[in-house]
Order: sequence, then structure tokens, then C-alpha cells
Amino acid sequence: MIYRDTVRPEWVDYNGHLRDAFYMLIYSLATDAFMDDIGLGDAARRARHRTLYTLEAHVSYLRELKEGAAVRVDARVIAHDRKRIHLYLQMFEGDSVDPVSACEQMLMHIDTSGAPKAASLDDDIAANIAAQATISATDAVYAGRVIELPAGSRGARE
Repeated sequence: MIYRDTVRPEWVDYNGHLRDAFYMLIYSLATDAFMDDIGLGDAARRARHRTLYTLEAHVSYLRELKEGAAVRVDARVIAHDRKRIHLYLQMFEGDSVDPVSACEQMLMHIDTSGAPKAASLDDDIAANIAAQATISATDAVYAGRVIELPAGSRGARE
């Protein structure tokens, strides 16, 4: 577990469940917690002039969450190289083992000492990432999905 929160009243939409944008807010806050875990917390980011930018994110909404629901997010690294991290996050309600949502993100390590630019991870941060819980791409059930309609349904009318 990397992050916990509760579905707040202001996060609930007209359907009575967590608004889609707030799933991403929760994942963003969980990514901040991941950054803390790998040694890139606020103080380190300022001292090192380094941060992570999200290049891409894909959210799968699997089950609705209602106001007041306790949520937790687990994060695992699918892959990483000298500049990027492919992160897989799953959101759960309470102590359930069935995810209510999944998110994969591609993060880029950024040097912020001047104009922001991609930079190699510092060795200690790279080692911390390597020590994180990993997951194979095939075990990241909701990762790598493509949004598309099945062939033959394009332009079809019901």
C-alpha cells in the first residue's frame, strides 16, 4: 500500500459516485507517495533540482466508489530505464482484494535546474526504484490496453 484516502463529498458526481477526474487525483497523490518512497520527496526534489513528470496515464474504471468509501492505492514498477518509470497502480475499496480501478503511468525524470529537461536518474534513486515491488507486464492485468471499437463496428449505427 502506498496511499490511503476517503471519497470526499466534493468528489462525488451527479450519479452519486466518485467523479472520473478524482480517480486521477487520487492516483496523482499516490504517485507523490511513490516519489517519497524512492527518495524524491519534496525536500529532495528542491535540493537536487529533480522531479518526475507524468508523460502518459491510462485509467481503467472497473467499479464505482461512493461517498465516504475508504480507498487505498498500491503501486508497482513494471519497468524502468535511466530516465523513465513505467508505473502500475491499482485502487481498492477498504480491504478488498478486487481493484475498483487501475492506472498505468509513464513517468520521466526531469532536471529542473534550468529549463526542464529529461535527465538520468541519480544512482541512489535508480537503486531505490529497482528495490520497489515490481510486477510483470502480463500480471499488470489492465496495463497496455488500447481504446478502440472492434473492427467492423466503426461507423455502425444501432
